Amino acid sequence: MLEETTIILVQASSYLQELFELTDKEKRKELCTLIKAEEVKGDKVTGAIVKALNETFLTPFDREDIDALTDELDDVIDAINRASQKVLLYSPDSLPDSTRQLTEVIQKGALEVQGAVRELSHLKHTDQKLRAHYKEIKRLEEKADVLYEKGIMALFKEETDPVELIKLKEIIQELEKTANRINNTGKILKTIFVKYA
Repeated sequence: MLEETTIILVQASSYLQELFELTDKEKRKELCTLIKAEEVKGDKVTGAIVKALNETFLTPFDREDIDALTDELDDVIDAINRASQKVLLYSPDSLPDSTRQLTEVIQKGALEVQGAVRELSHLKHTDQKLRAHYKEIKRLEEKADVLYEKGIMALFKEETDPVELIKLKEIIQELEKTANRINNTGKILKTIFVKYA
């Protein structure tokens, strides 16, 4: 079920990346609807995991760790949905390059999370792979921080319309929060690794 959640995460992040490459506002709307549908799917799987946790006597690793990982994966999908909804609500005239670069980092981070979660089922045998995944997640989050700072600086330098500036600033901030959420997932995966590998 955790792997199923990561499939939803990767799909949502892929739609997000596509969304930020579009200029057609109608097509943006379609992608926001697709992202929302993934978020709803994610909520259902999260509910199923919580139910299974409550009904299972023995779990592959600590309940608290499974619960924390489940919550964090759900939060990442929620953050992706929030970022897309801001694009829908604010309908900015154009989206700066920094937003596209951030969605690329989010997509790569989602793929790293998926890879790491797949390694959990055979943790003792693949510790190097899992370690590589959470280290890459951290590196991507650091890259997102740099992109965020550059994006905000460029925005204040180049955007002359104060309304557009406010809209775009909020969208960039939401993308940066999404990247941070992915990093939080990486921290939980690292905790699991330290405990069990």
